This record gives sequence, C-alpha cells and structure tokens, in this order.
Amino acid sequence: MNLWFRLIYLLLAAPFRPRLGITDGVSRLCFRAWFTDLDLNGHVNNGRYWTLFDLGRTDLILRSGLFKVALKRRWAPMVAGGAIRFRRELKPLQRFVLETRLNSWAGSHIVIEHRILTGDTHEVVATRALVLGGLYDRRQRRHLSAETIFASVGVTDAPSPPPDEAAQALLDLHARLKMETP
Repeated sequence: MNLWFRLIYLLLAAPFRPRLGITDGVSRLCFRAWFTDLDLNGHVNNGRYWTLFDLGRTDLILRSGLFKVALKRRWAPMVAGGAIRFRRELKPLQRFVLETRLNSWAGSHIVIEHRILTGDTHEVVATRALVLGGLYDRRQRRHLSAETIFASVGVTDAPSPPPDEAAQALLDLHARLKMETP
C-alpha cells in the first residue's frame, strides 16, 4: 500500500518541484525503506527496487512536461528490459535517494539509469540499474523515436551521449534476445 501513497505524493508534489530537462535532467526522490518493502532477509526486496524505479521514471516524465503530451497523444511508456547491480543492502527505516536520468538513446531505445544512494550525504551508490524503455504510440501502433519524444517537449537536436559500457551491453543483449525470440 505504501507505493500508492508514494505515487500519490509524487503526483501531488511534481507541479511544485522544479522542471527537469528531458535529456539532461536528474530526478532525485528521497525515500525511506518501510517494513512493507522488506523480504524475509530483513532488507529491501529485490523486486521492490523495480517498482521504486517506476516512480523515478514517472517523476522525470512529469517534471519534463512529457506526461501531458503523452496523455494527450495516447503515448504509453514501455519497458523492454533492464539490468541491476546490488552493492549494498537497504535496511529497515533507512533513508535513501533515488536518482533517475537518461543515460543514452538511439532510435526508439532510451537507456534510463537509476541509482540508489545512501550514506550521510547520499554519496554511496548502493544500487545501479539500467532500464531500456521508450514510448509507444497506441494510435499508430509503433514505438516512437527518441527525437520525436524530445521534440514533443521542445528539445531538438539533442545528440545522445555515448552509452557507457554497461548501457551498450544492455542494448546488445536486447538485440540478441529479440533475434532469438520465436
């Protein structure tokens, strides 16, 4: 249930938070690890991270102005895959920051980076994940190019930063899995 509260808070707070650039903005959300986030080992459940990452992407979409455009044009956010690396556990009631930003993009593929930061100054990377996603146009039944998405919020000529080694590996894996799927 706490995810509903987190989502409602995010939706209510977004209009009062600073606008983010879609290509260079960084969403930072502060959370606490609640008991409903935990597994039997007493730390945040691995599946809960993916749901928290949804909140980070939602914040980025809301605060960049993309949400209103997507809603009007019937575009739906889609996730094609992801990879995660756990470095440190999140314990009960521990505070943490979720950072979300675009890592790189090519064609209709956008690589989104999520980092969970802990420590007194939130500088310790506890978890890093890369999610491959994009937007799907329900009317035209096709995935949209990054350029189309960015242009919808007034960003033109936004060259992608080169994907880091992990992002490129995710893109390559996605391409291989797509070829192997019957």
